[in-house]
Amino acid sequence: MQRILIVDDEAEMRNAIKEALGRKGYTVDCACEGREAIQKLIELKFEMVVSDMLMPGMDGMELLREIKKAAPHIPVLLITAFGTIQKAVEAVKEGAVDFMLKPFTLEALEITVEKALKKRLDMSKFETNGKTMVFKDASMTKLMSMAAIAAASDATILLSGESGTGKELLSRFIHLRSPRCGKPFVAVNCASIPEGLLESELFGHEKGAFTGAVTNRLGKFELANSGTILLDEITEMDIKLQAKLLRVIQEKELERLGGKVPIPLDIRIIATTNRDIRKEVREGRFREDLYYRLNIFPLRLPSLRERPEDILPLAENFMRKFSVKYSKYLEDISKDAVDYMRNREWKGNIRELENAIERAVLISCGKHLEIEHFGLCKSSDEGPEESAPGINMTEKANNVTLWEMEKGLICRTLGEVEGNRTRAAKILGISVRTLRNKLKEYGQVLPG
Repeated sequence: MQRILIVDDEAEMRNAIKEALGRKGYTVDCACEGREAIQKLIELKFEMVVSDMLMPGMDGMELLREIKKAAPHIPVLLITAFGTIQKAVEAVKEGAVDFMLKPFTLEALEITVEKALKKRLDMSKFETNGKTMVFKDASMTKLMSMAAIAAASDATILLSGESGTGKELLSRFIHLRSPRCGKPFVAVNCASIPEGLLESELFGHEKGAFTGAVTNRLGKFELANSGTILLDEITEMDIKLQAKLLRVIQEKELERLGGKVPIPLDIRIIATTNRDIRKEVREGRFREDLYYRLNIFPLRLPSLRERPEDILPLAENFMRKFSVKYSKYLEDISKDAVDYMRNREWKGNIRELENAIERAVLISCGKHLEIEHFGLCKSSDEGPEESAPGINMTEKANNVTLWEMEKGLICRTLGEVEGNRTRAAKILGISVRTLRNKLKEYGQVLPG
């Protein structure tokens, strides 16, 4: 049974909402002001809070901030008779799931509450292309609330954030929560396609448009028509091509290379960047008018350093994923390994954490992921201050046994070649059979 807390200083309004939500099967508690609400949240578990904005003492915005500090996963719906668009935007930025203006029908409130609870459930279970959205940190909870609101609109979205923070995964989340969810989602990495080919890749070409164009070809925009196109790392796009992209966005039509007939477009655009795009504009590498066209609904993904509460949930998710992949039977992560992960900077963000967990799982044995599994599989560009204090191959011989050194060398080599035993054996100068026997000796069973 889902429990909802109603906070309003007007008894008549409290009772009306309580009765309406009670009829829908929710368990409803009430508080007449913010401080009482905080106390109830400490004592009981709630799935949602519905609060008035204007109340004596602690108002709705203050209550929202306190809830998001203590329990960021709880959706908060704010209601008021004196609302403005600015107030609604401010409330959403602070983490509110939605904002309702009085007077409203109880039916509208019931629908909004049901959608908010479903949205919370959907976000916690989001998975696509083998990747799962995992978050508990308050900064991510706020961001996901904003992303869910953005998804419901058709606005162009600009996602910024460091490499490895999950910009493409968030883009897919937005698409799958949008009215275009049943339509195509097409991702284009503007950094990976050679500059001379990007225009044809985006807009397509007609037969004979250039040497080698032997047939007509649809571009990514046409392939994504009626759906969503993701322009990944948009700041890598050449300034000349930016002008053509601007025209496509403004006119909502394109012309293929060599074409003469404009093709109408009905498309949602999401653009991402790992750079400071305003700096790119100031320094003349990105068109200011295109920036304003893309920056309708800006969202910034925090780095892993900014969301420390998510490190362990992410690590556990990756451990389960790779335990299945490599036929391991890991149950948990040791306290030392957890402390190591929490104290590490993770410059490569979630992508680096995922790679580290995969290597650690690969060379692990037993039921627990230990700190030495991270030490043996640290990347070659990682400084000594970031390595886990496991077996160090440069340690003096009297600090480690020959058996431990041999095991460390074999496991580290396997980690570097992603578990490929043939390559590892070649590097180590031993036969695959010898390597297999050594792994049995260490209690490790690798697939294939």
